[in-house]
Order: sequence, then structure tokens, then C-alpha cells
Amino acid sequence: MALDLTKQNFVQETEKGVVLVDFWASWCGPCRMLAPVVEQIAQEHSEWKVCKVNVDEQPELAQQFGVMSIPTVVCLREGKESARSVGLVSKDQLLAKLQLV
Repeated sequence: MALDLTKQNFVQETEKGVVLVDFWASWCGPCRMLAPVVEQIAQEHSEWKVCKVNVDEQPELAQQFGVMSIPTVVCLREGKESARSVGLVSKDQLLAKLQLV
């Protein structure tokens, strides 16, 4: 299950290992369509941490990462962005864009 991130827990939860961060909003249709894909990745890949950021509740985090469109999924390695995917894509496309396959 994906972990919800806030500005209070963001650094602690993302500073080590590979972390996928899904920037989303409840009103966003493509975000709702991508959510099961993100959850499936979380279930299938316990070696990665999978997290979600609600951009309406955490606008500072969205701004910090320059998120202009949602859904945006950012891959962090040891706390640094290594890749990102913007928009609705398949699981295979998402993993490829995030350089995880």
C-alpha cells in the first residue's frame, strides 16, 4: 500500500533507497485511473517504497518538485530525483519512464 506523504514526513520517508512518489488529486480523472497501477507496483515491488502526495493538501511539495500537471510520478534514489513520468500511462510505460525496467 502506498504511503501518504506530507511536508512533515517527506524527507524521512524518501531519503533512502528507491522511492516512487505519485503526485495526484482526488478531482483528477487520470490520477484516479493511475491509482490502481501505483498500488499494483507497491504490492509487486516491496524493494521500492511507493508514496502518494495529494497536491491539494501538500502544495509546497508539488511546488518543490515543479509539478505542473498531474498525475506526475517521480522516482527518487537516495533522496534525489532520477526520473519522472507525467500523465496517464500503463504500468510497463511507467516503469520504463522511471528507469526501473
